[in-house]
Amino acid sequence: MSTLRVTEIFRSIQGESTHAGRPCAFVRLTGCPMRCTWCDSTYTFTGGERMTIDEIMAQVRSFGCRLVEVTGGEPLAQREARTLIARLCDEGYEVLVETGGFFSTEGLDPRAAIILDVKCPASGEAERNHWPNLERLRADKDEVKFVVADRADWEFACRVIARYDLERRARAVLISPVWGAVDLTEVAEWVASSGRDVRLQIQMHKVIWGPDARGV
Repeated sequence: MSTLRVTEIFRSIQGESTHAGRPCAFVRLTGCPMRCTWCDSTYTFTGGERMTIDEIMAQVRSFGCRLVEVTGGEPLAQREARTLIARLCDEGYEVLVETGGFFSTEGLDPRAAIILDVKCPASGEAERNHWPNLERLRADKDEVKFVVADRADWEFACRVIARYDLERRARAVLISPVWGAVDLTEVAEWVASSGRDVRLQIQMHKVIWGPDARGV
């Protein structure tokens, strides 16, 4: 029977992306091959509980949320995550898949929306971006996120946005400051003066519950 290693499943509001503020059920899978310097979910690297897909589906159903995000860790690091995503889509859920972009998104159920986190230099993992993922983004569905810790990250993001024509290719281009690492007024000015069709986002869940809260 297909199983996945799961760190937590919970109901909250979506804190990021253009879906921010919406009720959402989260399935946070365990494990990630990347080690971003600013990672805020290192607790997902190990541990977790083995659950069948049927068990996961039952818990998601109990929340009564039509929006579901499959996240991690890195959800695509587990092969059976693709089966879970397809099952969620089969049951009519609106599915978001937040992936760090190390694994290929090719063959992912097309009914799911991808939130692709492109790694900037300050993460220490920029060399591991799987660039073909950017070419698969769909303008009606998928979003791309750049987590920026400094001006160099912002300039890197601008170069990638231009190179891959992301303002046209993606539904939204999100600029997400690393919590507590960069002056928000500076990032706001970079975005405002850029002339680009990008969106500054702040992690709403951290504003509400604090930076270290889990399961909310």
